[in-house]
Amino acid sequence: MPTDPLAHLRLLQLVSPALPIGGFTYSQGLEWAVEAGWVCDVESLDDWLEGLIDDNLGGLELPLLYRLYRACEQDDPVAIGRWGRMLYASRETRELRAEECNRARALITLLQNLGVAQIDAWRDVLAHCQAAPFAMAAVHWSIASEDCALGYAWSWLENQVAAAVKLVPLGQTDGQRVLLALAERLPIVVAKASLVDDDDIGAAAPALAIASARHETQYTRLFRS
Repeated sequence: MPTDPLAHLRLLQLVSPALPIGGFTYSQGLEWAVEAGWVCDVESLDDWLEGLIDDNLGGLELPLLYRLYRACEQDDPVAIGRWGRMLYASRETRELRAEECNRARALITLLQNLGVAQIDAWRDVLAHCQAAPFAMAAVHWSIASEDCALGYAWSWLENQVAAAVKLVPLGQTDGQRVLLALAERLPIVVAKASLVDDDDIGAAAPALAIASARHETQYTRLFRS
């Protein structure tokens, strides 16, 4: 079922950088990638993010988001907990795991204050990753699963580009060019992610893991991850 206009607006609210869950404080290893010279201009940023879109988003996060969405639709807290723990366990570093828990906790608290049903009762099973309360909010607001996944992917991409604009640094126009180009990948990846089998869920992004691990001891930094 397509998302109706009000639900579209709810989705825009859910993915907005103004959402008070602290997303702007995380770079997910990008800060160290810039420090190391791996990302230094528009071309290298585009290459870095395209790889993560295809592998990390397409192979891991979005397939699990679809499963979390279905579990929320079916009022199945056991499945929500199982898929959430799988996403948490797939984060290779302390910082990435802390980010999942911190952002999940912040989003759970916000959604509770916004009157989203079952958030309080299911707080423990939603707390493993930010995708779980995100899926719960999408189901509560009647946002279609495909739109939920597309919004989640866009939110990730926008946050990464915003971090790169500060870190590389890039001009605002360069950042918009990267968003414009990489946005074309998102509908393709979202569609493919809906077809990934349970046994095929996973990502192989060693550069991300290395960058995140090295960021933990980076001498000076702007971001929490």
